[in-house]
Formats: sequence, C-alpha cells, structure tokens
Amino acid sequence: MNRFKGSIRSATAAVTTVTDAIGKWTLTEQMQARQSGTWPGYVPPTVEYLVVAGGAGGGSSLFSTSGGGGGGAGGLRTASGYSITNGSTITVTVGAGGAAGTVSASTSQGTNGSNSVFGTITANGGGGGGGSGTSYWDGKSGGSGGGAGGAGGITTNGGAGNTPSTSPSQGNNGSSCTSNAPNYGSGGGGGSGGAGVAGGNTSGGNGGSATVSSISGSSIYYAGGGGGGSYMGGTQGLGGGTSTSAQKGGATDGVTNGTASNAAANTGGGGGGGAGGAGNGNAGLGGSGIVIIKYSDVYSAATSTTGSPTITVSSGYRIYTFTGSGTITF
Repeated sequence: MNRFKGSIRSATAAVTTVTDAIGKWTLTEQMQARQSGTWPGYVPPTVEYLVVAGGAGGGSSLFSTSGGGGGGAGGLRTASGYSITNGSTITVTVGAGGAAGTVSASTSQGTNGSNSVFGTITANGGGGGGGSGTSYWDGKSGGSGGGAGGAGGITTNGGAGNTPSTSPSQGNNGSSCTSNAPNYGSGGGGGSGGAGVAGGNTSGGNGGSATVSSISGSSIYYAGGGGGGSYMGGTQGLGGGTSTSAQKGGATDGVTNGTASNAAANTGGGGGGGAGGAGNGNAGLGGSGIVIIKYSDVYSAATSTTGSPTITVSSGYRIYTFTGSGTITF
C-alpha cells in the first residue's frame, strides 16, 4: 500500500514527479534531489580547507662580506571538518607577500607577510628575513620565522615560527647564524614543512621545506622558506621545497647583481636573502597567500561568491580557489 494516499511517484526517474502530495518526499526522491542539487537548503555540513598566509620578504645586505637572511614562509593551515551553516556568508582574506628589506643600516630586515583568513581560521604571515647592516640583523617571528642575517663575530637569531601559536603548528623557525669567518653566510627562512638551515662561512642556508598539498586536484608546493644570501662570491641558499629559482638567495656575483629571487605568487613562500656586494645586496619579495575550499559535488554550489574565485568541479569535488580576498555564501 502506498503510504502517501493519493500520491503517485516514480522510484526510478531521474527527475521525480509528484502529482498531488506537494511537500511530501520519499527517501528515494530526497536522494535524487540531493544528487541533482535541488534539495531545499542542502549545503555541505563540513568542508576541507587550505589557508596559506603571505610569505615574508628577505633581508638585504649592506656589506660585501655578508648576506641577508631568507624570508619566512607564510603560515599554512589545512584540515577537513570545518562546519558550514545554511545561509551563512564566510569572509575570505588572502594575505599579501612582505616587502624586501632595503640596502641600508636600519631597514635591512624584510617585512612580514600579511595574514590569510577563512572564517574562524587564521594563518599568520611569515617573519621577515634578518638584514646585514650595522643593526637589525635578527630574523622576525611569524607563521614561519625569518632567517638571521650574516654578522661578524656575534650570533644573530632566526625568528620563531608558529607565532601566534596554533595547534597543529602552522610553521617553523628561521635559522640563527654563528659564523665567525671573515665572510658570513646568512640563515634560511623557516618553512611550513621544516626549519631554516643555518648559513655557513661561505654560503647562505637553505630555506625550510614546503608542504605539498593536492587539495586543488594537483600536487603543489606551498609555504617554503626563502634561501639565505651569501657573502660576495659565496653560494646562495635555496628556497625550501622547490627546484626552481623562486625563493633562492641572492646571486653569487654580488658586485654586479646581488638581487635575490622573489617567491612565486600565491604560494606563501619567503623571499630570498640578498647577497653581499658593495651595497648592492637586494632581497626578494615574499609570495602572496591563497585560500582553497573543497567539498563533495553531491552538495549544491555556493549561493554566491565575491572576489572572483576560480571554481572547478573535478573527480567528484567542488573546489573554490581564492587568490584575492572575497566572500562565499552557502
């Protein structure tokens, strides 16, 4: 016997027809409506996210005998199970990369990256790389800490990562530098996957390793630390987690070109530290952050978005990639 008197329903049709029992749905009809995205108010109960803050700028070098520290990577936070409420609008902020330190005595430290935010989740910008001038040598604290600048005869400190603290940790420390040779290599910036490496007597330290995420559908490196710059003629440190020139420390031919590499946009990487070279040791810029949201495409699309995110549906998932700030409404 049909439990809904007077109603005629199809249990097999792709689109269900209800003749006279408006407002009443069988379980089969509910599932069909959910799969087609027409079930009223049917939003994902939870989503997966990746939030990467802006990476910091590297430190510059005022002297030919030392290099600037690599910039710290932006903080990286990723998890599943973020709760969604029907009708809610969630703010998305994508942090900018930090500026490079200038070739001067007092402003040679790199600038911290800016925070990225998804709702209640905040990833903190990376800490600026330490400069190599007459002062301001230490790296700054942030999502990952900046590497220390090269300094003669004293210990310079890398910045602390995971600052302010979150659990799990969003980043690692930049390296300190204890070089006592005539030529002083600087420390690498911290990365999301590892701490920066200390500079040697003839070379800059490598940046801390990046984190590989496939939330977008492709495996991509995010939040690697910037490589430390070397003294003039030494070997620059390499950016963490990449095999490209992005995030490397300053060039070895510092007299003619001490400029370090910038971190790639929307990776949260730290900028490279500048190499020594007669006042020509310019540092690299930090990379901007990114926010990615992912959930099963069984659920309805977001009601609206701002900020022009890239929206893809692939392999059973709906993915929103924000490279600029905006909102998403479910």
